[in-house]
Amino acid sequence: MKNLSFTEIPIEELKQVLSDTIRTEIGKYNFSTPPETELITRKETATILGVSLVTLNEWAKSGVIPCYRINTRIRFKKHEILDAVNNCKTIKYRRAE
Repeated sequence: MKNLSFTEIPIEELKQVLSDTIRTEIGKYNFSTPPETELITRKETATILGVSLVTLNEWAKSGVIPCYRINTRIRFKKHEILDAVNNCKTIKYRRAE
């Protein structure tokens, strides 16, 4: 068994050592919101898509863009909006010959 030795240290020094240790350990973790769960407002969504709030409302009602109701608020997941923009397919009309 190891020999234990105790020494007296001032309470302020103990507090400082504990505080520094806790800050170091907490700093190792990332507590930010993951991008896949980041919710954005209607205005932010309309700005990203470059449409009006009326158009955004119609798209949300018709299911073109997935939306989430939180109490009385409508929110959109940012990654779903960006995916919708990237996966947008255009329809090319051709003349009948």
